[in-house]
Amino acid sequence: MKKIFLILFCVMAIVQLSNAQRYAIVDTKYILDKMPDYKDAQKKLDQFSAQWQKEIDDKQAALDKMYKDFDAEQVMLSDELKKKREDELFVREKELRDLQRKRFGFEGDLFKKRQELVKPIQDKVYNAIQKIAVNRQYDFILDKSEGITVIFADPKLDRSEDVLKELGVK
Repeated sequence: MKKIFLILFCVMAIVQLSNAQRYAIVDTKYILDKMPDYKDAQKKLDQFSAQWQKEIDDKQAALDKMYKDFDAEQVMLSDELKKKREDELFVREKELRDLQRKRFGFEGDLFKKRQELVKPIQDKVYNAIQKIAVNRQYDFILDKSEGITVIFADPKLDRSEDVLKELGVK
């Protein structure tokens, strides 16, 4: 009877081990931060962003001056001129909001530049991860960047350095 239980236990243990899933963890943020291409793309994005922000700030300063001038001259203006200046202020304010939306809004210029500069690099990383997963027969790979998916990760499972090596980055 003991032999039957022992054999049954061994068979169950072997079945469990054969069904065990193979997995690994990577940190894509760490990988991207180590890539010179990504750093260059981020610098370019920062430059575009700063340039566009300066353009918006300049227009905002001009609009603020227009408001201040209007407030100072308001008492001396006729109703017709007052209405004309208010309309002009309204148009300039709308133009400023439209420019902000065009540059920094959803699917704005910054979003498009990020897609143009960063997405190819991200695709390269994801292709390298997929290649490692196939070659090493991992069942799944978790991304631990920004703490979204993994609560605890054993450091010995982290394959970020392998991905960097696959990409040729030191």
